[in-house]
Amino acid sequence: MPASTKIWNTQATSRAQRLQLARQTLGPALSGKVAQASDAVRLLSAVIASGDRVCLEGNNQKQADFLAKTLTRLNPAQIHDLHMVQSVLALPEHLDVFELGIASKLDFSFSGPQAGRLAKLVAAGQIQIGAIHTYLELFSRYFVDLTPRISLVAAHSADAQGNLYTGPNTEDTPAIVEATAFKSGIVIAQVNELVDKVPRVDIPGDWVDFVIVAPTPNVIEPLFTRDPAQISEIQVLMAMMAIKGIYSEYGVQRLNHGIGFDTAAIELLLPTYAESLGLKGKICKHWALNPHPALIPAIEAGWVESVHSFGSELGMENYVRARPDVFFTGADGALRSNRAFSQAAGHYACDMFIGSTLQIDLNGHSSTATQGRIAGFGGAPNMGADARGRRHATPAWLKAGAQARAGRGGVAAMPRGQKLVVQIVETFREHMQPAFVDTLDAWKLAEQAKMEIPPVMIYGDDLTHILTEEGIANLLLCRSDEEREQAIRGVAGYTPIGLGRDRRMVENLRDRGIIQRAEDLQIDKRDATRDLLAARSMRDLVRASGGLYDPPERFRNW
Repeated sequence: MPASTKIWNTQATSRAQRLQLARQTLGPALSGKVAQASDAVRLLSAVIASGDRVCLEGNNQKQADFLAKTLTRLNPAQIHDLHMVQSVLALPEHLDVFELGIASKLDFSFSGPQAGRLAKLVAAGQIQIGAIHTYLELFSRYFVDLTPRISLVAAHSADAQGNLYTGPNTEDTPAIVEATAFKSGIVIAQVNELVDKVPRVDIPGDWVDFVIVAPTPNVIEPLFTRDPAQISEIQVLMAMMAIKGIYSEYGVQRLNHGIGFDTAAIELLLPTYAESLGLKGKICKHWALNPHPALIPAIEAGWVESVHSFGSELGMENYVRARPDVFFTGADGALRSNRAFSQAAGHYACDMFIGSTLQIDLNGHSSTATQGRIAGFGGAPNMGADARGRRHATPAWLKAGAQARAGRGGVAAMPRGQKLVVQIVETFREHMQPAFVDTLDAWKLAEQAKMEIPPVMIYGDDLTHILTEEGIANLLLCRSDEEREQAIRGVAGYTPIGLGRDRRMVENLRDRGIIQRAEDLQIDKRDATRDLLAARSMRDLVRASGGLYDPPERFRNW
């Protein structure tokens, strides 16, 4: 047969041409792999072409902010129609590139700070959304059909060979860089400093093409810090119900907490209320979790055996360094975080996810996407989904699975477990917006943004429990759609959804233990005071850490 005439190295050839153009453009100003910040626009203009798929590192916390600003300074007449792929839209520049005509298409996971502006740009036709992904889903597509041609990442330091040290905030960097470097892409890293030798090699230098020392250190957001002073007594009550009605009931030892004051309250009740129930050593031993400051008292009291982290948390660096038995740290002593691995751990290795949401409908579907806001949902859909591919058994997983089969009348003869997925919400959100609705705003949002499916965060068939100040609804035990609807109404309080409940049916569900009020759990509401919190202020957390925790300035109120 004749030899193939197809050219098989077009990507590698394109990469070589772009690198050559960059070297010619920068000339003597380029020292090996190190470019000057003043040459950043010229560098990006040389290696990026119109229509490229560009990954800009925008995480929950760490931001390639200098490179984001540089991207907005490109000439849209020369470079346009970029397809941006990134985890989080956090900075104004992340959307400026669309308003300026430099980018046109977007695949992302979360846009909390920019959710309102994103919705307006989509409505104006300035952004075409490919999909709103979970983090793990987006990372996976980097290795399939969304592989970046150019990746712009952030690290703490680099050496002359391009070896990167990410420090505690590794986050998305390994997934981004590996997908790009091994498919003939180009990787550019902004760093805080250039050093002779990095403390540890987090990203090998032969995966990195250019390094730029940014004029200022990259932005890191203390996203997971919650001031205990702002935890309410309603949240204390909900935390007590969570611990006694769910954590203790199932013996949950491996878990993930979402962000919020509700889960911070649970963390701060472990050394006090949970200790009084004799639960130490029986629950909450292994975590997929950022280094939450609210977890410090539980760690110090010996509740926590291990924590693997998606990212770090400002001010927790010295504390983590001093507790290597608990956290995953390198030889340099600093945390090694990894969002992809922690997402996988949260999906497959954890028995429970508990987090909050903005809206829940009568089918148990929930979403943080509301009218006029395309927020996305980050990792919650992976954390809050039953892992159908899981095959290892634990008591909590098996018990939830047995309850699910019983609720279905024992239909499935093959035994299997189920992940506990809990939504913890107060019945009314800020501005007295009800958390329970007939129809999610996600439906209208999908129509406005021309999405093929509504942006649901957690699907109702994955949800096992709803916890409000009214009590716990165990959806696993419901035998019919009608029972499920009434269980949801039964904990929806004085919202229109709650007021529409069938009182007799709700009481029947309560008699069967499907709905549990605080009194059914032998919890006296008068005991639900802030005095139960193991720390009631940021200063208390510093004391509990032995002075190792150093809160960001805005959290210091003393």
